[in-house]
Amino acid sequence: MESARVSARMMDNHTVKRAYAILSPVYDVIFDKIFHPGRVAAINLLGIKPGDRILEVGVGTGLNLPLYPPHCSITGIDISEEMLKKARERAQDLPTHDIKLTVMDASNLQFPDQSFDHVIATYVISVVPDPVRTLFEMQRVCRPGGHLVILNHFKSENPVIGWFEWLLAPVCTRIGFKTDLKLKPLLERTRLLPDQLHRVNFLNGWRLVRCINPK
Repeated sequence: MESARVSARMMDNHTVKRAYAILSPVYDVIFDKIFHPGRVAAINLLGIKPGDRILEVGVGTGLNLPLYPPHCSITGIDISEEMLKKARERAQDLPTHDIKLTVMDASNLQFPDQSFDHVIATYVISVVPDPVRTLFEMQRVCRPGGHLVILNHFKSENPVIGWFEWLLAPVCTRIGFKTDLKLKPLLERTRLLPDQLHRVNFLNGWRLVRCINPK
């Protein structure tokens, strides 16, 4: 299977929904400040222009929403209703922003081809059960020449660190994310070529990737 080539561990939507139903009350406390620098850098890489249509895959509790300029249209999707409830509350504090939020499976986006100018996924690709199919869907709904931005932790190329990540993978999969997801095979499977690649956040442990959607 395609996904098995980029991650040795498999999840399903039920596992993800259950994990984030549990995490939703404390998600912002745990993940807001520590991952904030990466979020800011990811939004900046989109290169948003007035009137641009943005799709955020895995919008979660909406921590990214205040970072977008008010002159664009933002559509956020997430599989967790509990997380989206918090995102909707956050959106109410941004009356100048055009924001639409809906429950949706990232691997089966209910949008026509080329619906958006840019598509972003922050801290999501290692959470979805099928990262390859999710990236294919992100490409499909993005216009040719638009930006695809991915921010995520990927398995380390360092053999010692990578071994520990592999050991942790079974436990982490049970609570809703993969530690053994590899960046290079993922990009190869989806035929995406990064035009920018940066390391961000604590100890530069997360990678920020921007690709131009092929024309």
